[in-house]
Amino acid sequence: MAQAPAGSAAYGFGGSGALPPEAPVETTTRLRPVREKRAGRTVAVAACAVLGMGLIGGALAGVWLAAAEPGAPVEPVGYAEAKEIWHNAPVDTLFPRTVAGPGAGPGAAARTWTRVAVAPDAACSPAVMAKGLLAAVRPLGCERVLRATYTDATASSVITVGLVFTRADVTAQGALGRDLTTRLGQDVPPALAGPGTVAARFGAGQRASWWLTAPADLPVVVTAVSGFADGRSVDRPLPADQATSAGRTDAVAQSGLGHEAKGMAKRFEALLRTTAVAAAKEKTR
Repeated sequence: MAQAPAGSAAYGFGGSGALPPEAPVETTTRLRPVREKRAGRTVAVAACAVLGMGLIGGALAGVWLAAAEPGAPVEPVGYAEAKEIWHNAPVDTLFPRTVAGPGAGPGAAARTWTRVAVAPDAACSPAVMAKGLLAAVRPLGCERVLRATYTDATASSVITVGLVFTRADVTAQGALGRDLTTRLGQDVPPALAGPGTVAARFGAGQRASWWLTAPADLPVVVTAVSGFADGRSVDRPLPADQATSAGRTDAVAQSGLGHEAKGMAKRFEALLRTTAVAAAKEKTR
């Protein structure tokens, strides 16, 4: 991953905090050196035809074959590439300096988040991911965990986004994602504090709402946990679907922290998908 924005820490370091707000930013550093390229697997690309119209669709038909043997599972475009993104992609690609969220807040209000802290890549462990998620992912092969913390435009809330990369095949990844949030119950993802930033006091007791998603077309689980930037504690963190339910009048619901957790998880899922598909298409050129 390449670099850290103003107010955030760069990858490849051993520290835990964030850079001073106006620190210069590198844009080419990756999380760790890119591995030597291995000989790529032969893949078959299906062509998309529009019957009756005589029009030929795009260069990719939406799936790559994961293996040549009959009956092998089908990999979506970019699935294989996504397994390498955590160390191949620049940090600003995986964790953009700013993330726009049109309609992401309560009442479809717009949101904009700014990155304030980035952690070094880490091995899968309870220190960087929820214990229940670790137990669910470990049998599939848990590759690495990446995390960054953002704040909203008013600097009144903070949110930690986690990217848990797996070695799961398509079938296992699809099974993982089904009802994952429900199965994990109150197993909330850890918060990542940013010393010297608005997220300096974001710890376990400040977590207010959370969400996670395990898309079937990417070997990754995306988590997001939000809280108040002023350091106030929350008695019981709520999954985003509960925190955003109609009729709630508590501080977490009124602040939109549930909307923020779910909105960020969805946006980072989409961001990873776009990056992986672009990498796959680049290979076909």
